[in-house]
Amino acid sequence: MPLQPIFERKNILVTGGAGFIGSHLCELLVKDAHVICVDNFITSSLSNIDHLLRNPNFEFINHDIIQPLDLDSLTELERFKVRFQGIQEIYHLACPISKRYFDDFKIATVLTNSIGVKNVLDIAVKYHAKMLYASSSVLYGSRQPGKTQYVETDECHIDHLTPRGAYDEGKRFSEAILQTYTDVYGLDVKIARIFRTYGPRMKLFDGNLIPDMVLSALDNKDIVIAGDEDARTSLCYVTDVVDGLSRLMSTPIDVTLLNLGSDQDLRLTSVAQEIMRLTGSGSRVRFEPPFAHYIEAGLPDITRAREILGWMPLMRLEDGLRQMIDYSKSHKHLIKGII
Repeated sequence: MPLQPIFERKNILVTGGAGFIGSHLCELLVKDAHVICVDNFITSSLSNIDHLLRNPNFEFINHDIIQPLDLDSLTELERFKVRFQGIQEIYHLACPISKRYFDDFKIATVLTNSIGVKNVLDIAVKYHAKMLYASSSVLYGSRQPGKTQYVETDECHIDHLTPRGAYDEGKRFSEAILQTYTDVYGLDVKIARIFRTYGPRMKLFDGNLIPDMVLSALDNKDIVIAGDEDARTSLCYVTDVVDGLSRLMSTPIDVTLLNLGSDQDLRLTSVAQEIMRLTGSGSRVRFEPPFAHYIEAGLPDITRAREILGWMPLMRLEDGLRQMIDYSKSHKHLIKGII
């Protein structure tokens, strides 16, 4: 077996690195590696990575990944010696996502989930890099009667012709592209199906469940739940998910697909009550019919993640919600002023 070159620090590419999960991932990786963050801010924010821009082991590239990316040609990457060292790992998280303004980004979403994935895979082939793709729990469809948890071998059940097809089917098609490149080029590709994640740097005023609940509680407005008193979800704190992504990247080539998320089934009314308690809010809970094509995701079976990665979510819900509340308090006026 040929010897692999040893570098003081790996060169790691993170697409979508200025997003919610991506920025936390860059924050973790830059401790031990050179991190090249690629984003075009279509649904992310410079403020998420502002604290990293002064780090000599971090470089930001403003680029839309649906266009080819030639890392060798970028003078700002010369200090990472990309031409000589190449890229060792790629985390592909880039995908426009906005709950409230989803229709505004449909074309960008479907192109990112097809051409964008192909462009990133071409980079992986060029540098013989390991690649991890951030997929989604939406592939399992809505939870079914009598079935609460979903394992990686369960079939995907989504309607690709709904208004959300650009994202839902896009994620499934992305996985197919990844598997095809693995078969043809022998790439080491990892796929993480990520379940509902929350924490600081989530987009506020964008229709996301936990931020909306927190903002309503802070303003003493009704907390709206789509569904009835039995509506449920799982919640995994962002740093736990990032830890899982990092661990998955380090696994052998025969490990491909893993669920990452919390397997605790939470009633949304209980989550709302906890947020009201932590904020001292006088809000009420109000129920509304779910919007069309709403998916009430099931829970991840994380047996494989426990056995292979030694991973499980560690953040207590109360502590995670406190972090989300603190972030919302400090950012809601700044963000509301520019939307």
